Amino acid sequence: MKELVKRLSEAFGPSGSEEQIRSIIRSEVEQYADEIRVDAMGNLICRVAPKNPAPGSGPGAVPKRIMVDAHMDEIGIVVSYIDEKGFLRFSPVGGLSPHVLLGQRVVFADGTVGVFGTEKLDDIKDLKFDKMFIDIGARDRAEAQAKVRVGDAAAMVSSFADMGERVSGKAMDDRIACLVLIEAMRRARPQVHEVYYVFAVQEELGLRGARTAAYGINPDVGIAVDVTLWGDTPEHAPFNVALGGGAAIKAKDASLIAHPAVKNLMIDAAEKHGIPYQLEVLERGGTDAGAIALTREGVPSGTISVPCRYVHTPAEMVDMGDVGACVSLLVAVVEELASPAGGGIL
Repeated sequence: MKELVKRLSEAFGPSGSEEQIRSIIRSEVEQYADEIRVDAMGNLICRVAPKNPAPGSGPGAVPKRIMVDAHMDEIGIVVSYIDEKGFLRFSPVGGLSPHVLLGQRVVFADGTVGVFGTEKLDDIKDLKFDKMFIDIGARDRAEAQAKVRVGDAAAMVSSFADMGERVSGKAMDDRIACLVLIEAMRRARPQVHEVYYVFAVQEELGLRGARTAAYGINPDVGIAVDVTLWGDTPEHAPFNVALGGGAAIKAKDASLIAHPAVKNLMIDAAEKHGIPYQLEVLERGGTDAGAIALTREGVPSGTISVPCRYVHTPAEMVDMGDVGACVSLLVAVVEELASPAGGGIL
């Protein structure tokens, strides 16, 4: 799977500019989908029909809808002003730290590359976005405007690194979960209920794509796949997730208390199939499951998380064993939900 991880990680796709990454994902999944479409927000929605849909009319005749989500977008920046010397001022797109940006490069959709710089500071603690600029090598405003316009988005420049069992690169949040969905589409065989695999936009700006996709699909149960934080590096704050510990099953984050039936289904599936797992309570941050759960009159929802170090930096790191565990768990959960028993939920 590493070659696909590399392609997904290195692809361009900050929030609101997901065209390139959507095209890559679509080329990977269209052979597995019975129907594929892009909605008004830009979400890629793939419907997989059940193998043996319930025949006739009456109770059980209409397939239930299972929504499985991962977001395509990544953190980045957007140009807010170009000064007379050709330097770009910018605003963050998603949760960026100015200290992470120093010495880094960004790339725009057309391939233009810029370097982050900063005004003179008396103390590095004073570093804020309004003290920073991007240098694209332009000599003046006119030369800069020939390459970049106000409102253009850019993503971090970072090459994929194969470290053996672990890999590192930008946008593992949430491209690694997109990989999990792609693999699940390839392997899972829904029996009587249909599955909607959603590759969502603009999660980093507030779960926006998942909110509209869920409203349109109107699912009976929702599962998000995303990364989570880590607690296994030196003197890290206590957190019950470690790289190499298996798939993380979320109990709670800032956007969601996992539906008990969905969470227990995940735990039971992991134990039944011998899939390594760990339980997760995330104090800050959330996933698209938070938006799915609040759709219409409410949707039982939960999250499978891929443990990830150095989240929201250009060098996010995941363990491929954990990725495999997340794939196996998602396949098991989808097949259980899409069975005649409906996982005890549908």
